[in-house]
Amino acid sequence: MTLIAADWPEWRGPHRDGVVTEEPKAWPEKLNRKWKTEVGIGHASPIMAGGSIYEFARQGNSETVLAIDPVSGAIRWKQQYDAPYKMNSAAVSHGEGPKATPLYASGRLYTLGISGILSAFDAETGKPVWRLDFVKQYKEGAPDFGTAMSPILDSGLLIAHVGGTKLGALTAFDAATGSVKWSWNGDSPAYASPIVVDLGGVRQVVTQSHSNIVGVAVGSGKLLWEIPFKTSYDQNIVTPVLYKDTLIFSGLDNGVFAVRLDQGSPKTVWQNKSVAMYMSSPVVSGNLLFGFSHLKKGQIFCLDAGTGATLWTGPPRSGDNAAILASSTTLFVLTTDAQLTIARPSAAGLGEIRHYEVADSPTWAHPVVLADGLLIKDLKTLTRWSVN
Repeated sequence: MTLIAADWPEWRGPHRDGVVTEEPKAWPEKLNRKWKTEVGIGHASPIMAGGSIYEFARQGNSETVLAIDPVSGAIRWKQQYDAPYKMNSAAVSHGEGPKATPLYASGRLYTLGISGILSAFDAETGKPVWRLDFVKQYKEGAPDFGTAMSPILDSGLLIAHVGGTKLGALTAFDAATGSVKWSWNGDSPAYASPIVVDLGGVRQVVTQSHSNIVGVAVGSGKLLWEIPFKTSYDQNIVTPVLYKDTLIFSGLDNGVFAVRLDQGSPKTVWQNKSVAMYMSSPVVSGNLLFGFSHLKKGQIFCLDAGTGATLWTGPPRSGDNAAILASSTTLFVLTTDAQLTIARPSAAGLGEIRHYEVADSPTWAHPVVLADGLLIKDLKTLTRWSVN
């Protein structure tokens, strides 16, 4: 059997927006488990590129990087480094990570550990290429609840927001060597992952930092604009999405809102306070914005991406959190209690077609949708499910 699948090389897929470009043609009543491999604890999502699956996890006191055969689930190579970590007492149930999803680009694999260790590996062999630990530069090393932002690569630059709750910098590293190309230290990191967009004729990194939403020039690290943005317990987590020429943001108890740059300055286009995202990031499909609100104890929702109007909401009490992906026709919603909903949504409703239980332990990581099924990371294992 040959696995035919589009690459899914980083956080939320090839364009970091949760959009699925390849999927099964039909979904049966039951999925077939092809293999299950123990990989370690953590919430880092699996990625697939260059003919391998890659997972980043914790085994004991070591952060562990694994290359996995997509057909058999066999481990092709394994690399580890010492990274003892104790989770903040307020978030013990979240485990000791790692949380950041690895990144594959040009034959290299990049990881950012929960304590802030940034590494580059040869993706084919697993050989370490370079590694940076920021504890000496920023004594906290990581934000209060551990590093969660997934690095991004653009124009030969590996971009990561490093440091801890009080001190840190959005930094661009030479992807080949790890040397610093630029650094913006106007705010420390939060838990959100950045995106790179072209707006107003400028290529820019857009992200939620500790106390702001910012746009920073990719080429220079210059701050282009910022919006003050605070959430309870400093938990700015949500990855923004681009809809046409607007950026859509959300945060704990902060509703959902869209911003357009007007001569370089951010102007709010619409705001919807009836739903809000905490740890879940939204996805745009056509003119529809799908998300998972933390209000009403967890609820799928659909907004008009152009106006922000609520088109529909799903049942309340649907879970603590959900990872959401979408193709042009299909919505994939994986809650943290391993419940996967497959739907054909529209502006009129969810249109659920299948519901599967895909693990027997928590599923905080995003799934990877394959041409013939799914990859699911649960508490300690990675499973390949097939529709065949």
